[in-house]
Amino acid sequence: MYQPLLTQRTEQLCAHPLFKEVTSINKLKKFMESHVFAVWDFMTLLKRLQQDLTCTRLPWLPPADPVAARLINAIVLTEESDQHPQEGYCSHFELYLEAMKEVGASTASIGRFIRLQRQSLATNTALHRAQAPRGAARFVSDTLKTALNAPTHCVAAVFLHSRERVIPAMFEQLLQAGTLIREHAPTLCAYLNRHIELDAQDHGPAAQCLLERLTGAHPTYPQQAHDAALAAMQSRITLWDEVRASLLEVQP
Repeated sequence: MYQPLLTQRTEQLCAHPLFKEVTSINKLKKFMESHVFAVWDFMTLLKRLQQDLTCTRLPWLPPADPVAARLINAIVLTEESDQHPQEGYCSHFELYLEAMKEVGASTASIGRFIRLQRQSLATNTALHRAQAPRGAARFVSDTLKTALNAPTHCVAAVFLHSRERVIPAMFEQLLQAGTLIREHAPTLCAYLNRHIELDAQDHGPAAQCLLERLTGAHPTYPQQAHDAALAAMQSRITLWDEVRASLLEVQP
């Protein structure tokens, strides 16, 4: 019933022309300086689901759905504390920051954004003060509205359709666009390959199973989840459009 529209948006995301236009180190830097904010707000969606489906408060209480708790905790484990490509452990966000520094991309804006939030500044205010790229700030604001206000099944739909399901194909497009990343950005290459592997084989199927558990017994939930997913996917398409436009300003 809902699949055609979701399929259309998925194809738009996975075949977006942006990926073929990241053709120089300077353009890669520009891309990463916006994309890092999407790497950050991915965790906001994930943590909202963990908050709803497990117990992260005191006193501890057993989860209402142990299967859902297992699915989301398994995703959190790797996203927040995966094995580092060299040694030790780190979040994927931290690995992405390393990849930015490796190619000389500026981490000033995202770093200030994180510091301001550690000082309890409201996220939208922090985005403004950190001078986040306009498209990234809009995208993060859209994600936060979902994470803070949407019901759990809608958050799960956004998490699946605008993140876990499309990330492998998007990242493959980046890697296949040329040799730039493989030859000059080894940490980013490791980051992209890790997500292609994880999301295609583990996190994507887990997120699909989770959404089915959350919507299966409720007659109105599938439509609500569908609408939330479409809106989030369009927000992501708009982000890629905005980043693509910004690359036109970059010297080769």
